[in-house]
Amino acid sequence: MTQRLPPSLTPLDTALAALLRGVDPVAPVALPPAEAIGCVAAGSPQVAAYPPHDIAAADGWALRASDLVGASAYAPLPLAIAPVWVDAGDAMPGGCDCVLDADAVEASGPLVQVLAEAVPGQGVRRAGGDIAAGATDRAEGYPVGAAALLLAGAAAMDRLSVRRPRLRIVNVPGATTAAQMIAGIARAGGLDVQTFEAAARDEASIAAVLEASACDLLVIVGGSGLGRQDAAVTALARRGEVLAHGIALQPGRTAAVGRLGKVPAVALPGSPDHALAGWLALVLPLIDRLSARRPRRQISLPLARKIASSVGIAEIVLLAEEQRAWMPLAVGEWPFQAIARADAWLIIPASHEGFAAGAPVDAYLMWE
Repeated sequence: MTQRLPPSLTPLDTALAALLRGVDPVAPVALPPAEAIGCVAAGSPQVAAYPPHDIAAADGWALRASDLVGASAYAPLPLAIAPVWVDAGDAMPGGCDCVLDADAVEASGPLVQVLAEAVPGQGVRRAGGDIAAGATDRAEGYPVGAAALLLAGAAAMDRLSVRRPRLRIVNVPGATTAAQMIAGIARAGGLDVQTFEAAARDEASIAAVLEASACDLLVIVGGSGLGRQDAAVTALARRGEVLAHGIALQPGRTAAVGRLGKVPAVALPGSPDHALAGWLALVLPLIDRLSARRPRRQISLPLARKIASSVGIAEIVLLAEEQRAWMPLAVGEWPFQAIARADAWLIIPASHEGFAAGAPVDAYLMWE
């Protein structure tokens, strides 16, 4: 049975709505901070104050600032008791509120003299100065990044609560380059990724690896087109349900969306540019729903030149930032070189004819 597209392509918004229908966020899991990178934070737990007490911010002598008034190299101030040396990170001794550099204290036998004044807090990190007691990390709904790891380490948190959708990628022979690209993007985005390869390109071989019992999302890469050996969509129909095949999207018009039981499934074309376009337009919104991610950040800049688009089909534009403007690199068809250069992307709705030069447009960062 040869795959065929319907007489009319399904609008992108319609296909996406059908794909997202009934999809809820996955349950949070607790992961070590290093494994949580890229995952979307779930909840905003209160963290303990840091530092828990005053600590030295630099190596030096711990003293009390009020005892040093008037001290200078011209009028050294003798001390009755030798000061305590502290290394950065040491707890401040009781009664001390500043740290002086090594050369600000002079010791000659039993005589110890101070050669400089100080102010309270000099060379000291105050208790709760970095993280206030009862503060929250305010990261819920955003990917865990380096800043979140800093807070987790400072607060001695050995687990972070995150949402990490499980993605099963099925590679149809002949689409390995695209499948590897999609797997790499997914892992960098914090997904739990498993990859499988169909034994052959026929319907039975592809259907044999379409399994949804241990995943939250299924992506098939390759075999979604109209070639004589393309059978990914008929295999999906055999194991589950095809909601739409043939999306009014360029690149990516031969993509398909469906379900295996309750698990959403997307069949992406095997060409890397079309697979990436389908990933951006169809899979990313699904991942965001599963992860309960807050809206992705968009950057608004004026267009360096006009973008023309065909009415009736949504087209994805690749953009590069040049001199505080978006320079269009590719519309509808993407050379690999344009993908490598792209900083951002945007979708021109099917109802639009494009944008004039100088018009401000909101674009998503390419690899965020």
